[in-house]
Amino acid sequence: MEAANTPRVGAAVRRRRRALDLTLAEVGRRSGLSSPFLSQIENDRARPSMRSLQRIADALGTTAVQLLAASDETRTVDVVRAGDDSGLDREGRVRPVVRGRHQLHALEFVGRHEADREFRHRHDELMYVADGAVEVEADGRLHRLERGDSLLLSGGVRHRWRTTDPGSRVLVVAIGEHLELLGA
Repeated sequence: MEAANTPRVGAAVRRRRRALDLTLAEVGRRSGLSSPFLSQIENDRARPSMRSLQRIADALGTTAVQLLAASDETRTVDVVRAGDDSGLDREGRVRPVVRGRHQLHALEFVGRHEADREFRHRHDELMYVADGAVEVEADGRLHRLERGDSLLLSGGVRHRWRTTDPGSRVLVVAIGEHLELLGA
């Protein structure tokens, strides 16, 4: 029953099942697979064939592709150190604070940032000012943020921002596709 080339999807199956408030027995009835086998999958003691994975996905109201994408077996806990060389620009003013492919995106901006681009994201975004000061124009209003302040932007809100202090450090956290530029 186990396919060697199928990634371990146990945690993704368990998260989805629990989010739907389903028991192993209910998923077993819906998928036609036994509860003990489903338990082994969730605990990564067995790997389902692609056919079994699709049956599980159908029972959970999702797709096998989504379950596979949600199973990041290479990294469940990942520490990103301040000195890690993972900057997105050559000057080191922007760096990811979350690595890998996840639904959560987090970037740290250091130093000058100009309001030369307008953003609109599908999902919510949180901006936190760790140091310095920032001005955010959102939905036609100007918001001034200082050290320790945060701003939540609901999905779909058009905004642009700039630092007003060259020593600023700003953390931007978003879910999903977080860099959808308008007019780009």
